[in-house]
Amino acid sequence: MKVILRENIAGVGKKGEVINVKTGYARNYLIPSKKAYESNESNLKRYELDKKQDEIKEVKNKQLAEEMVKKLTEISVTVSQKAHDDEMLYGSVTAAMIAHELEKANVNVDKSSVLLEEPIKKLGFYTVSVKLHPEVTGEVKVWVVKDE
Repeated sequence: MKVILRENIAGVGKKGEVINVKTGYARNYLIPSKKAYESNESNLKRYELDKKQDEIKEVKNKQLAEEMVKKLTEISVTVSQKAHDDEMLYGSVTAAMIAHELEKANVNVDKSSVLLEEPIKKLGFYTVSVKLHPEVTGEVKVWVVKDE
């Protein structure tokens, strides 16, 4: 049975490809889970319409991400942690902590978007990258201060 894939499926094909799969696989899995359309003229038009809508969404998401980058450059985040006298932290500052502090500043990002090469283990000032979109990355200033 020929189907049009609506998303990338490992070992099967890429989004938009018209592929031939077993009828049971298409009818029992791909089509009910909305991962594919049956290949016919009306569904080809339907896929093209979906593709245009996805492109419009992608442009909007990129614009929102670029606006968020401007907002990120204007703010800084302060994280309080307990530390030794030599400025080494007892624990470390993680991406989740930075994401939580950003939420307090009305910037909603997922902790996986905060790009830390390694956890921060010392007091000081850091510039941390935040990936807001596959093509847009911003930076936020992070101050790690001693918790009294």
